[in-house]
Amino acid sequence: MSPRIALISATPAAIPPAVAALEKGFPRARPWNILDDRLLADVGETGRTPALDDRMRRLIDYAISGGADGVLLTCSLYGEVTKQVDAPIPLLAPDEAAFDDALSGGRGRVLIVASLATALSDSTARFEQAARDKGIPIEVGGLLAPDKLVETCRARVRGWDLVLLAQYSLAPAADELSTALGVPVVSGPRSAAARLKAVIGE
Repeated sequence: MSPRIALISATPAAIPPAVAALEKGFPRARPWNILDDRLLADVGETGRTPALDDRMRRLIDYAISGGADGVLLTCSLYGEVTKQVDAPIPLLAPDEAAFDDALSGGRGRVLIVASLATALSDSTARFEQAARDKGIPIEVGGLLAPDKLVETCRARVRGWDLVLLAQYSLAPAADELSTALGVPVVSGPRSAAARLKAVIGE
């Protein structure tokens, strides 16, 4: 049977990139979309709260009890919640695989690009921690591009070895951005699809 992959999203914008990445990178998988479109809005200015984390854990439990063969969170702000769950199936944080891909190429200067300031600061802090955990020396920069992603990056990005997209909603522009900048662009959905295929199998 085709593996059922639960995609837990906090915004509708993250769903199409995640589904498209599975269709291309893990075509045998069957996406199952679970959406709580208040998870992101309710973060507000105070950040994640224990109550919000508990809400995400309940969604993960719902996916597991519903027969998912793998679970992927698509909102980077909730990635840490995966460490709070002892799941019997593969459970991926949104950019866990993308961080590994960005750190595996031996590139010393990585630019993180986001359209939201909260996503940029969160992803930058967690990526830097991931590099420290692996003992990989790396220079990390950040660029906020709230609109006209490719144009903004083309005008302002120079000298970086790799671009890491902080949000799933930016993933559709990855190939165009890579061509425009002449450097690899890593996106969460594509890396996650490849990881899920590797751990679940054909």
